[in-house]
Amino acid sequence: MAGFFDVRMWNVIMMGMAFMFMFTAFQTTSIIEPYVLQGVKEKYQARNETFAGDGYVSLGIVYAVFTFSNWFAPSFVGIFGPRSSMIAGGVCYLLFILSFLKPMTWTLYLASVIIGLGASVIWTGQGNFLTLNSDTDTMSRNSGIFWALLQCSLLFGNLFVFIMFPGKQNIDDHTRTTVFIVFSAVCGIGILLLFLLRKPPLIAEKVLHDIEGKTSPRTPHATSKPGPLAALKTSFRLFMTKDMILLSLCFAYTGLELTFFSGVYGTSVANTLKIPSAQKIIGLVGVSIGVGEILGGLAFGIFGKKTNKFGRDPIVLLGLVVHLAAFLMIFLNIPSHAPIGKTLDKAYIKPNQYIALICAFLLGLGDSSFNTQIYSILGFAYSDDSAPAFALFKFTQSLFAAVGFFYSNRIQLQWQLLILVIWSFIGTLGFFTVEWKHKKRAVGYQRIQ
Repeated sequence: MAGFFDVRMWNVIMMGMAFMFMFTAFQTTSIIEPYVLQGVKEKYQARNETFAGDGYVSLGIVYAVFTFSNWFAPSFVGIFGPRSSMIAGGVCYLLFILSFLKPMTWTLYLASVIIGLGASVIWTGQGNFLTLNSDTDTMSRNSGIFWALLQCSLLFGNLFVFIMFPGKQNIDDHTRTTVFIVFSAVCGIGILLLFLLRKPPLIAEKVLHDIEGKTSPRTPHATSKPGPLAALKTSFRLFMTKDMILLSLCFAYTGLELTFFSGVYGTSVANTLKIPSAQKIIGLVGVSIGVGEILGGLAFGIFGKKTNKFGRDPIVLLGLVVHLAAFLMIFLNIPSHAPIGKTLDKAYIKPNQYIALICAFLLGLGDSSFNTQIYSILGFAYSDDSAPAFALFKFTQSLFAAVGFFYSNRIQLQWQLLILVIWSFIGTLGFFTVEWKHKKRAVGYQRIQ
């Protein structure tokens, strides 16, 4: 195997850093968007003007467009390649962030459509590029490195928000403008870093090939790029396979919990007025989520050879247990009306800021448990068709994220948590079924060898 710091490792680290900068801007924006736009709406109402933009609706549009454009993203990546696709997607993220400098209803929703298109391209390109720079031995490690770097974005962006939102009931124009100018510049740096990616070397490896568990040599990353029609056909073919259907149950859960931790939970904490300086804590909520995500990426990815020696399923089971604990504490700590608007109510206990931050940490840790193992199993099982496989992952995830955002400001917290609990079990069982199948294959392959 090549040395640790070869071209492939350079690409993984540089791609991770680029996404860290871009998503420092976007992930923080998604967490604070519903709350920021509440302030914009109140400011317009005070001047007897109308602003109909809604943060949850905006994010719902993002993920709805993201959902269906994933079917065409593999074709785009097949034509332009993963690096150019990621750059194009990054520009779409930049346009979305710029729209907050002067919020208008039509520009907000147009930018939401644009970023939905860009998201499908950037994430399909990312999954394809990660697979091109990995092999069976390094996929878990590289996934963990990328995931840890990506989630550092939650630390930096939300620390900045913590400093810029000093306990204000509403976010004034000056504060909002400063925040989004900085975010625009940071996103631009991330786009520039993508130009430093280098062409990955061809990787040839002998792996298990067909569904009966036979062996055959192949060079999954040495093949020529598929045409756009072929990529679309491959996506439909994979989507109808039993394994992908089962994995889609897990993808769906990650979409619902993505909605919850990236948009609903931070806003719910900020709306819980019995928490001291609740508006300022929204930044610390994002930081706590980021710490959980980073620790999970380090533990389950970079040190994957040790943590994965019993397979991927124990890590996903840990993610399930961690999330169930978080959901229970959130149910007890945060009032039911908090996702919808400001409230002086209390839940089953007096709302506590420290419990709120612990729950945020657990949400991030559980999310990293699921996502690092999804990246690992997709890179391993679909190395021939990495772009369509990752596009289908993002298709299902974003579809359910869109559904989650559209109901987030309409139903109370306890019902949102119940939906998450039910889907957490369904998604975990779907993942287990596919993982156990591949474990049996691996045992059969070792016996043949």
